[in-house]
Amino acid sequence: MSADIVSTVGDLVTARVTGTLTQNELGALQKAVGEIIRKQGRTRLLVLVEDFAGWETGATWGDFTFQVHHDASIERMAIVGDKKWADLVLLFTSQGLRPFPIEYFDAADLAGARAWLDTPAK
Repeated sequence: MSADIVSTVGDLVTARVTGTLTQNELGALQKAVGEIIRKQGRTRLLVLVEDFAGWETGATWGDFTFQVHHDASIERMAIVGDKKWADLVLLFTSQGLRPFPIEYFDAADLAGARAWLDTPAK
């Protein structure tokens, strides 16, 4: 498994998550994204979910520190991956409960995710 930043271009941060997501890997990814947000301010997130196998069992997933400190600086988040994970990933990311829009796109629709991310915020 890995969860890491693959690129930062302007205010777009692209991360890749593969395999089984562990709590430590999510924490490290959030820390890296948080550093970028502190340096550049407003950010859009593109998360590429590849060969995803779910979440580490037995982990405590209730740490909302990242959201408390950084959600106000996130414009929108697009997640791209296998459609079978869409509902669970959107639940995990708290779609509808955070102050920015989050959308899930099929793995074949990376272009659609990028176009949606480029749509001006309302």
